[in-house]
Amino acid sequence: MANTTFSGPVRSQNGFQSVSIDATTGAVTTTATLGVTTSVTNLTTSNLVFTDINHPTTAAINATATATATQVATGYITSTSAAPTTITLPTGTLLGAALGAAAGTTMDLYIDNTAGASTVTIAVATNGILSAAAAAGSGAGAGLLTVPSGVTGLARFTIMFSSATAYVFTRTA
Repeated sequence: MANTTFSGPVRSQNGFQSVSIDATTGAVTTTATLGVTTSVTNLTTSNLVFTDINHPTTAAINATATATATQVATGYITSTSAAPTTITLPTGTLLGAALGAAAGTTMDLYIDNTAGASTVTIAVATNGILSAAAAAGSGAGAGLLTVPSGVTGLARFTIMFSSATAYVFTRTA
């Protein structure tokens, strides 16, 4: 198929797909879909996961619990708890499988505790490793893994995969 270059905007009502075709079998695999719900799961040089900045799907965790991989994959978790809450992230194996992760995959996880009445603390599970910054700040009162309640109760964390089953976790805002 030929390449086409456009000088103006390209528009579509039904989105765009990037595909690869297996040279041996001829099987067509969709590598990226761009449209109303944009998802890019494979780029030329690395595997990355992008989440929609508007987070059309969120998860609510209002009591101490281990978040499911599906909840974390939404990229946005809310809490309205009146009691202190600890959210433990899923194992690297479970989260990696849910995201189709490989070494180099990254995703942002937002915790929204603005409607909560107490703190939310984030913990990692097996194959989840705190970054050096998170580990240094996780001592008593340091708060890098704690999200306050009320108007300042928003936090962004980045999850970076070192393999398909292991991630490094750090607070980035």
